[in-house]
Amino acid sequence: MCSFAVHDKKKPDEFFFPFFELIEREAWNNRIPVKKTVNRALRQIDKRNENLRVKANEVAERILEQNTTSAKWISRDALKVLNDKIKKRTALRLH
Repeated sequence: MCSFAVHDKKKPDEFFFPFFELIEREAWNNRIPVKKTVNRALRQIDKRNENLRVKANEVAERILEQNTTSAKWISRDALKVLNDKIKKRTALRLH
């Protein structure tokens, strides 16, 4: 997922939608490598464009509702990164 998100710039947004389903489905998993991979995939897909950023934010919000330790960590970390990017972009536009 991360490799496609970072390296394959020609993939359409629709290509990544099944990845969001997989990310959301596996967010409960407490194994550290799985948890970190799910988080990283969500953040890398977010970086592609604004449409995927919005979708990633929605997925992160839904993951938070799963109410497991792993899901909370994944969603809070992803939302923190997403929101920091939005704040930085807004600050740059204002100056």
